[in-house]
Amino acid sequence: MNASSLVQKVWNFCHTLRDDGVGYGDYLEQLTYLLFLKLAHEYAQEPYNRDTHIPKGHDWSSVTSRVGEPLEAHYLATLHRLGQEPGMLGAIFFKAQNKIQDPAKLSRLVQLIDAERWISLDADTKGDLYEGLLQKNAEDTKSGAGQYFTPRALIEAMVACVRPLPMKTIADPACGTGGFFLGAYNWLTRPGARLDKRQKEFLRDRTFHGNEIVPNTRRMCLMNLFLHNIGELDAEPSVERSDALISEPRRKVDYVLANPPFGKKSSMTITNEEGEEASTWKPHWPHSGTLPSGCGASDRRRWRTVGCLLGSGGKQSVMDAAAK
Repeated sequence: MNASSLVQKVWNFCHTLRDDGVGYGDYLEQLTYLLFLKLAHEYAQEPYNRDTHIPKGHDWSSVTSRVGEPLEAHYLATLHRLGQEPGMLGAIFFKAQNKIQDPAKLSRLVQLIDAERWISLDADTKGDLYEGLLQKNAEDTKSGAGQYFTPRALIEAMVACVRPLPMKTIADPACGTGGFFLGAYNWLTRPGARLDKRQKEFLRDRTFHGNEIVPNTRRMCLMNLFLHNIGELDAEPSVERSDALISEPRRKVDYVLANPPFGKKSSMTITNEEGEEASTWKPHWPHSGTLPSGCGASDRRRWRTVGCLLGSGGKQSVMDAAAK
C-alpha cells in the first residue's frame, strides 16, 4: 500500500469511530499507544534487533494474539503496566486509558496497524499522517486542543527569523504537540543542508528541550517527535512534564521558540508560606531586561521564563501577546 492510500485508510477508520462518539483526540490517543507498540515491535526484529525495554507479555505480539473482550481486558492491563516504565516508554503511556469502548472496533484498529510495516515508511509520511490528526484534533472545538496547535506557516516564519544552526540547543517552555521543534528540525534538515553523522546524532538526541504540563499533550508531542526520528525508545524524554513558570530551568539553550498562552493564567496558584495566595510571583532564578509594556502578571512570568532559558548570545522567536 502506498503512503497516500495508508493515510486515507487511517482517516476512514477515524470517521468510523467518530460515529460512535470517539473524537479525534481520543482516536489520536489510542493510535499513539498502538502505533508506538507496533514500531517498537518492528525495531526489535531483524535487522535492527534493538532492546525496546517493553515487558514480556505486554508487547505487540501479546496484543495481536487477542480479539474482542479478551483483547480489551489485556489492552487495559498493558496500558497500566507500560505507564509504570521509565524513560520515553513510561512518558508515552503515563496514566493511559482505553477510550474505544467497542471491543470489535478496537480489534479492527489493531488489525489495521498490524497490517502495515510502519518502519519502512519515511519520516515525512509517518509524520505528516500524525500531524494531520493533530491538526484535525485542534480544529475540533469540543476537544479544546486548539490552544496547543500553532499554524505551520507561522512556525516556519518564526524559525526562519532565528535561522538555527546545527549542534545548538532549542527550547520551548510551552511546547504543546511539538510544532516549533519540528519546524526547527525541518529547517536543519532542509534540502541542501548536509549534516554529518555527529550533527545528526546531536539533532536526534540533544537538540530539543521542552516543557508541557498536560500529560496527554505531552505524550502526543513525544510521539510526534518520535515519528520524525527525534528521540530514542530507551532514552529519557526530551519534554518534561512540568510547568515552566515555576520550575527552575535545568539548562541554558541557544534558541527559544515559543507561542506561550499569553493572557491566560497558569493552572497553578502560587501560595506563600502561610498557604495564602501570593500577590506577587518571585522566580527561582534571576532575570534582567525590559519586558513588553502592557504585560499582566501571568504574561510577565512567561517573558521571564523565556529570558532565563537563553544562554549568552542566545536568540528567541516568541509570539507576542499583542499579536494574538
